[in-house]
Amino acid sequence: MQKLHSNQRMSKIVVHNQTVYLCGQVGNSEDDIKAQTLTCLEKIQALLEEVGSDKSKLLSVTVWIKDMSDFAAMNEVWDKWFEGVQPPARACGESALARPELLVEMIAIAAE
Repeated sequence: MQKLHSNQRMSKIVVHNQTVYLCGQVGNSEDDIKAQTLTCLEKIQALLEEVGSDKSKLLSVTVWIKDMSDFAAMNEVWDKWFEGVQPPARACGESALARPELLVEMIAIAAE
């Protein structure tokens, strides 16, 4: 097992049995839902690339949205980002996030 970018609370990346687990990724608090969604996805891609994976190897993503009224806007960015790539399994729910200005958080699992 490998744990990267760890502190006393969490690791950003955990690799175990050729599976990559990422901690929750959020966008920039001053951005709208579309920009925050894109930032989450770009952060996921960067972390996956660090361990030799990429978005085509995503197995599952859990998406938490502050307000489901942003669901369509989030999906617009999501769908464009996955153009040409078979998307992962996904769950999406409404949730209060760690800070009120955060609009979306994504938790990803991928193959190595």
